[in-house]
Amino acid sequence: MIGLKTIMNYLITAYEYFRPGGFIMLLLVLTSLWMWGLIIERLIYFWKINRHDVDVKEAVNIIYNQQESVQPVSGICRSMLNEFIQHRTGDSPLDQRMVEAQAMRKKPQIRRFLTTITILAATAPLFGLLGTVTGMITTFDVITLFGTGNTNALAGGISKALITTQSGLLVGIPGLFIGRLLIRRAYTVERRLTETVIALQRVV
Repeated sequence: MIGLKTIMNYLITAYEYFRPGGFIMLLLVLTSLWMWGLIIERLIYFWKINRHDVDVKEAVNIIYNQQESVQPVSGICRSMLNEFIQHRTGDSPLDQRMVEAQAMRKKPQIRRFLTTITILAATAPLFGLLGTVTGMITTFDVITLFGTGNTNALAGGISKALITTQSGLLVGIPGLFIGRLLIRRAYTVERRLTETVIALQRVV
């Protein structure tokens, strides 16, 4: 079990790492927390909507056999199917439009937060670049005032420039990679939902 002393050492080490970056590092930390919070939410969402879901053949069999309910309803196609069974009218054109409308209501939920994740991942390296610029400006100001003799001040400006650049890339690169994977996952779910809708419209 991790002791209090170990936790304090980790916190002190983290503070010493973040401190040279100043306000820019605070922006990067907030960006990272926001982005990873959304990523975790999306990962949980995709896990839930794929859990116990039905494929196209099973969905068609359920409608063809006129089953009254579908349980459980955690899968996205299974949930749509359950809603349709509960509200079907028996009028084929109306039921076809109903299936399509139910799918359209679910599609925005599939891509929710994905654009925000991509934007945050792309913004993090820009914050790092901003830190680089401000750090170099600080370095040149020190050189202007004291020349190259004040090594401590020079090291502070250079440290700020390098730390923020490194941190921005550490936040942005994984975010862009995982964001792209989530977009591909969303496309796969949307395609499966569309295929299910098309198949159901042929049998209702």
